[in-house]
Amino acid sequence: MRNRTSLDTCKQFLLALLMLFSLGLLASCGSSHHDDDDPPGATTGSLAVTMAGLPAGVNGAVTVTGPASYSKLLTASSTLTDLAPGAYAVTATSVAYGTGSLAATPATQQVQVTAGATATAGVAYAATAPLALALQEVASGLQAPTFLTAPAGDSRLFVIERAGRIRIIDNGALLATPFLDISSLTTTDGERGLLSMAFHPQYASNGYFFLYYTNLAGDIVIERRQVSAGNANLADPLASLQIIAIPHPGFSNHNGGLVSFGPDGYLYAATGDGGGGGDPSGNAQNTNVLLGKMLRLDVNASTSAQPYTIPAGNPFAGTAGSRAEIWAYGLRNPWRYAFDTTAQLLYIADVGQGQREEVNVAAVGTAGNNYGWNIMEGKQCYNSASCSQAGLVLPAIDYGHDAAGGCSITGGHVYRGAALPELAGHYLYSDYCSGWLKSFTYSNGSASAVTDWNITNVGNILSFGQDAQKELYMLSATGRVYRIVRK
Repeated sequence: MRNRTSLDTCKQFLLALLMLFSLGLLASCGSSHHDDDDPPGATTGSLAVTMAGLPAGVNGAVTVTGPASYSKLLTASSTLTDLAPGAYAVTATSVAYGTGSLAATPATQQVQVTAGATATAGVAYAATAPLALALQEVASGLQAPTFLTAPAGDSRLFVIERAGRIRIIDNGALLATPFLDISSLTTTDGERGLLSMAFHPQYASNGYFFLYYTNLAGDIVIERRQVSAGNANLADPLASLQIIAIPHPGFSNHNGGLVSFGPDGYLYAATGDGGGGGDPSGNAQNTNVLLGKMLRLDVNASTSAQPYTIPAGNPFAGTAGSRAEIWAYGLRNPWRYAFDTTAQLLYIADVGQGQREEVNVAAVGTAGNNYGWNIMEGKQCYNSASCSQAGLVLPAIDYGHDAAGGCSITGGHVYRGAALPELAGHYLYSDYCSGWLKSFTYSNGSASAVTDWNITNVGNILSFGQDAQKELYMLSATGRVYRIVRK
């Protein structure tokens, strides 16, 4: 009996040990399972931003900012994930639509993002009144203001007077002393004179600027000048280096006249065909002369011994019987061209003979274009019922010499300023005789949205200008300079 009891006690003890061991294993397994497989608590949240009212193909402009310097620009409805909890600002701005704009409501809102949840914010876009333009006078009393420009980052305006003076408008005041006066080097007979200037891209450090004028013999001269060491409002009258002189015999018209730096850092110049009706010397189609051309020069290491070199990519470099300086040809009298660096396009306004005025558009890197003169005038054959258009680049737009058109195109710029966002991407131009202001947009190889801005009674338009902030100006033969502004 005692032995049986003792045996039972031993069995109970062993069973108890086995149960304790099993519980320990289960606890261990349970702990491992909890660490490896149970999801942790959420530490980030999401924000769903919806944009309503945007037409197809139009992007919104909504910026979300938040903790840890978070910033994200949205152009369409989106859900932002993995956001740190906290307060987020949702800022919406108006966007251009045609010649008007779409206003965003609300302009700003605060949203709280919490861990494990999705917050929401909504922006509604709606059309506002169409843009209307006006001209604001910024200077008067100038003599034949022919061009306006400014160095990068500079608030001053530099205005060319055709007689040979460069005037400065500083804080709205026309300074009495010219920046430079080369009136003894040029004349104003016919279409001659000081026609434009261009500041070197590194003007702030090297002080170089370039002139395009006709000399006393009527030849085209491109020349480098320099600001004086002691006065930013005066050029050094003795610091002069001739870059190139182009013979222009026989006629006082069709000098072209614009010099500027392209997006590639090279100096471009557009010359006229030499004058006379119909290009009697055939200069525009002759690649062995520099008249009727767009030139491209490297002037970044100019010396008196070698004032320029030929950049790589010039289409006629190394071609016998052609000038290496030529970038494009077939021009009659290009009265202003402009680079749109944003879209990488070059616009050339070319004055017609007696029927059509035109604007040509090409990619900035396209070399060797033949713009057609004197085979074509605008989109029509010149002086002929038919002609071969093979190899020619035809205008993006042209217009006639009639009541709705004019007599001589004045080319402008593509608007890229900040004051008129609805105007972004529009190329603005005018006509010397009619004085109107028109624009068009260009994409996928064609022009559209031609708009007349109802600008009248400002006199003959001699030129356009662009300041350092990319706002645009019109220059009138009345001696006035106007800024293009919102009406």
